Amino acid sequence: MNPTLLAVGVGVVAVIILVFGIMSMRAETGEVKERLERFVEADRKAEAVRAGPAAKRASPALDALNKLLTGRAFADKIAVQLARADIKLTVGEYLVLSLIAILGGGAIAYLISSRSLIFALVGVLAGYLVPGSVVKYMQGRRLKMFNDQLGDTINLLVNGLRTGFSVLQAMEAVARELPQPVAGEFDRVVKEVQLGLTLEQALQNMLRRVSSEDLDLVVTAINVQREVGGNLAEILDVISFTIRERVRIKGEVGVLTAQGMITGYVITGLPLALAGVLYLVNRQYVERLWTSGLCGWAMLIAGAILIVSGFLIIQKIVRIEV
Repeated sequence: MNPTLLAVGVGVVAVIILVFGIMSMRAETGEVKERLERFVEADRKAEAVRAGPAAKRASPALDALNKLLTGRAFADKIAVQLARADIKLTVGEYLVLSLIAILGGGAIAYLISSRSLIFALVGVLAGYLVPGSVVKYMQGRRLKMFNDQLGDTINLLVNGLRTGFSVLQAMEAVARELPQPVAGEFDRVVKEVQLGLTLEQALQNMLRRVSSEDLDLVVTAINVQREVGGNLAEILDVISFTIRERVRIKGEVGVLTAQGMITGYVITGLPLALAGVLYLVNRQYVERLWTSGLCGWAMLIAGAILIVSGFLIIQKIVRIEV
């Protein structure tokens, strides 16, 4: 057997084992954290008890990496993005998985393309883009679910306030009655207040985790009412109507522009997919683009510019801000 092929195969198997090991470790940690959160008390000592065992990691190397990344600007940005996507990974684990995706993408592309360095570089680029794309996709899906549930959330808050509940008690009712992700976020706000944070700080933490303009309106209304007074139920009722209308209009616009968005993705991906198929079928025919001199490279660069510019123009046309 070819030693190079054997080494690559062993590397791919090692990568798969490492991925499953990290994910299983995170699952166990998540279960411990969930159990501890059920018995958390409203004081600092209970918070320390809850965070201590759950913060331990099964891998000393990941512990050291997380400590090394603590306080760095890029690590803080990654942590915020992971929190917004509700991904139960630390920054170190995310970076390790990103490195695995890069190396695995390059190795797989290298094997499929019969040891082509060009395809290996394409695989490396794809492996670099995939983790960030997954995080952004999960962020968008979670944010859409949150915004869709926010109208019902405000209605429940308004009903609770009109029946005599305090703001915190109304939020507890939201955490009990509504589904995820709204229930989890408001439950976390309630627990943070019980652990000693002010309501303003807890709401700002939620706003950092959920980058929603509609939620910003709600948080601003609550903070202003706590400072200057006023009828919070009436204010939230008006905001609820505005949010419901915005969600309805966004849904209608999404239906009308769905065909254009799909067309943009198909037109962009079709040349790339066709080039890959042609390369696998007739390698010498496609290699002339980068082996025939300046003319071939000029065609590649011009094609890439036209594909990217066309995709951006289509996205600009079909994405309508409401």
